[in-house]
Amino acid sequence: MPSRRDFISASLGSLGTLAGLASCSTAPRPDDYEQCVERTWRHGGGVSGNPTALQHELVRYASLAPSSHNTQCWKFHLEDHAISILPDFSRRCPAVDPDDHHLFVSLGCAAENLTQAALANGLKGHASFDAAAGRGVRVTMEPTRPFPSTLFQAIPERQSTRGEYDGQPVSPQELQLLERAGTGSGVELILLTERQAMERVLEYVVQGNTAQMNDPAFVDELKRWIRFSGDEAVRMGDGLYAASSGNPALPPWLGRLLFDVFFTPKSENDKYAKHVRSSTGIAIFVSDTPGPARWVEVGRCYARFALQSAALGIRNAMLNQPVEVATLRPQFAAFLGIGARRPDLVVRFGRGPKMPPSLRRPVAAVLV
Repeated sequence: MPSRRDFISASLGSLGTLAGLASCSTAPRPDDYEQCVERTWRHGGGVSGNPTALQHELVRYASLAPSSHNTQCWKFHLEDHAISILPDFSRRCPAVDPDDHHLFVSLGCAAENLTQAALANGLKGHASFDAAAGRGVRVTMEPTRPFPSTLFQAIPERQSTRGEYDGQPVSPQELQLLERAGTGSGVELILLTERQAMERVLEYVVQGNTAQMNDPAFVDELKRWIRFSGDEAVRMGDGLYAASSGNPALPPWLGRLLFDVFFTPKSENDKYAKHVRSSTGIAIFVSDTPGPARWVEVGRCYARFALQSAALGIRNAMLNQPVEVATLRPQFAAFLGIGARRPDLVVRFGRGPKMPPSLRRPVAAVLV
């Protein structure tokens, strides 16, 4: 999913001098990316009494939701008292997400952000899966008392943080808040905090990662969504910005060259081992029935989990290899003891430093 791949091993640091020299003449001014971050990751205002402006602001909040590879695989249709979130199949990722599971999870994430933002602006949102209208999510809204919830306040702070955490435990009260936020209709949240269980999950992550890294279609697809430099990230407004994974920003030509050299199963598996072992715990979202309607609900649950995490100062990032590799998924389900139910998302969490944020396309680009 919901996005999550680093592309260069820690050994890339030895090429820092080369990266710095190469980027001096081609990278944008440092404030270009930073200014775009400030415009993107913020709370808005000044739309009271202007219904059209308010709808655009709600779409902006919705587009700050997580999506697989940060593809932003959604389109928004504005109606009187409603906003529909439609799948943008031109942004699907067939190699990593052949059944569009992550795509519909992403729509659910956007729907949750939208309903939280609507409530803060005096509108109660009712989200429902609409199979008849492009298999999207329709959010109808009715006036209510404005309530800027804790989850709404955390929207600009939420991030998929692809780095090492501090490994320290979180309190039982915080775990209860995370579990409550991440549970929904037909969706269970399993929280693993014991080291032995986390090591077992790591074994499945390594198996899945190795299988994906040996799939040229997966590697090519991932590479297409990486934005190696700040100006490329700003120009495209989507994808996985290299610096967001703790890697140096590079001119695209150099980034692609080093990707081919350093993106290996061993380097990635070593990195995931460090990530898991520095995490406080692992959250696994499990749905009771397959299909887009339930996957949307999984997305809403994950969005609440991620926003609650951000509100508590807890980071999170995806470890979805055990659920993305179809042949591995039943074995992972057996390890979890969930029977025939599907494990949908695997998420590590813990406290750690914030990384440079990813960017988003403008509202006008996602309206239909």
